[in-house]
Amino acid sequence: MPDTSGERQPPRRRVPGPARPDRPAAGARRPGPGARPARRPAPGRPAAPGALRLGSPRPRLRMVSLALTLVLAAFVVRLLQVQAVDASAYAAKADQNRYVGHVLTAERGGILDRNGVALATSVDAYDLTADPTMFTREQLKVGNGPEQAAALLAPILGMEQDTLVHKLRPKNKKLRYVLLARRQTPQVWKQIKDLKTALTAKGEKDKSTVNVLAGVFADPSSKRIYPNGDLAAGILGWVNDQGKGGGGIEQELNKELAGKDGKIRYAQSGGRLVPTAGSTETPAVPGSDVELTLDRDIQWAAQNAISQQVRKSGADRGYVIVQDTRTGEILAMANAPGFDPNDLSKANPNALHNWAVEDAYEPGSTAKIMSMAAVLQENVATPLTHVVVPNRLHRGDRLFKDDVDHDTWNLTLNGVLAKSSNIGTILATGQLGRTQAQSNKVLYSYLRKFGIGSYTGLGLPGETKGILAPPEKWSTSQQYTIPFGQGVSVSALQAASVYSTIANGGVRIQPTLVRGTKGPDGRFTPTPKPEKTRVVSAKTAKTLAQMLESVVDDREGTGNKARIPGYRVAGKTGTANRVDPATGQYRGYTSSFAGFAPADNPRITVYCAIQNATSGSYFGGQICGPIYKEVMEFALKTLQVPPTGARAANLPVTF
Repeated sequence: MPDTSGERQPPRRRVPGPARPDRPAAGARRPGPGARPARRPAPGRPAAPGALRLGSPRPRLRMVSLALTLVLAAFVVRLLQVQAVDASAYAAKADQNRYVGHVLTAERGGILDRNGVALATSVDAYDLTADPTMFTREQLKVGNGPEQAAALLAPILGMEQDTLVHKLRPKNKKLRYVLLARRQTPQVWKQIKDLKTALTAKGEKDKSTVNVLAGVFADPSSKRIYPNGDLAAGILGWVNDQGKGGGGIEQELNKELAGKDGKIRYAQSGGRLVPTAGSTETPAVPGSDVELTLDRDIQWAAQNAISQQVRKSGADRGYVIVQDTRTGEILAMANAPGFDPNDLSKANPNALHNWAVEDAYEPGSTAKIMSMAAVLQENVATPLTHVVVPNRLHRGDRLFKDDVDHDTWNLTLNGVLAKSSNIGTILATGQLGRTQAQSNKVLYSYLRKFGIGSYTGLGLPGETKGILAPPEKWSTSQQYTIPFGQGVSVSALQAASVYSTIANGGVRIQPTLVRGTKGPDGRFTPTPKPEKTRVVSAKTAKTLAQMLESVVDDREGTGNKARIPGYRVAGKTGTANRVDPATGQYRGYTSSFAGFAPADNPRITVYCAIQNATSGSYFGGQICGPIYKEVMEFALKTLQVPPTGARAANLPVTF
């Protein structure tokens, strides 16, 4: 190391030795004092012919940083889109899976009789539902979950296993709600709950046991029942599987009865309610109760009487109507055969009708009261007018006769009605005009006033307005058959209304079946008052009532089987050729009886008709007269209508 002290040192003796490989060659300049010795090459590393120089890392770092920045920017943009821009849309999609909604079925209003007795009501029931996603292999760890569940549910629900499997394994794999069965009783749901509980308990002990019913649930609903079975079934109708009325009052007033369904939406997890997640609910509004004009007891008496006679006579069907003559209210409307709306599976489809308003038929002699009303009101005859009735009468293209062969009858107009003479009626109505065409027009006008050819206003489904052609279209024979009830068609309700019009002093009151409705708030809303129409004068109506008494009380009258001891009874028999609806040809008979009581102070009208009696008598007075008597007696006692005690007019039948 050179001396840096500044003092001159004596020269050192050099010792010759072998030349060093790193020593400079001869003649090379030696470094002077203070010069930095040359760096020696690393031992063992051979000298490279040229030095390898590495590239700068900065470009690569820039590329990596840029790529990371782009990735992070994409995440940030997506995050902003999800949490800010499209937040509500994604929240809605999440809610679709998390939240479920169900309809809250409104309680259907009841149907009551005039005394508040329930004729139709609703009881608690359940709609059984399922979440198909809870029956998959991923959820149950078994592949045949729907089959196992269906095997357990089928006998309880009374359904086919294949139907249940199809519901539990739908084509739409994302479907979260299916309806298994509607309106099941609480007992059915209890059986299913007990099975679910048993499977859960068994699964806690045996891990191989799977609760295949975990995805079955129940929504509260209601079921329609009819406490009196088939009583008034034709009037009431029924409720179908969709909860809508089918036939009768259930259909006519479905909107009022059904109320308004509500909705509920709640968070769920595994098919169970999450209480802390909140829910939204729109409460259901119950339907209104409907109060009818029917009297359950009178309805029972009418239905029992007509059912027995239809069976005894081997008839196609029959009906009885009981009406309050002062108000037009229907107290009973019975059909036979009937059906039980609690179990429609056992009902005859042909019986699922209210034939008392749907059936149009030729009334026969009960329609003669309208002809007599026209004759009296037009002052062309009186009850005492003499009418000579031959055994046969040639008119137009036909030869007319009465029900029985007879010698020439010398009858009063009252006697024509009492003995129900077709020929006498033709002769009397022929005096309504100077020509037959004029007589036809006059008679037609009265038939229309009595409501023939028009709807009664009751509004029940399927109601017929009957058949009454305008007079200019009456055939040659119809000109003479319509006066005694052939060639014109009516319903039982129309026929009953005719007699109620006479009983009400000649004023027709539109028949009513509904007294009013009671809303969920308990407020009763009565139906509008029925329309009233003056048809004949009070004097004419009173005279007709006296003439109808002769039909029942006189020994020559055709309706003496309808007598009621202690009461004055007005009535009329009817036996008409019947048009077979299957062939359109006349086959069999329509037997009927119509009347009211007390005759001098009317309160109740009863009308009975039986179609196509095939066993025993088919005459109206013989098979419908006794029904009239039975039902009228019961109604008079039920409504506590006393006898008037007045003597009958006893108008003469012959001269």
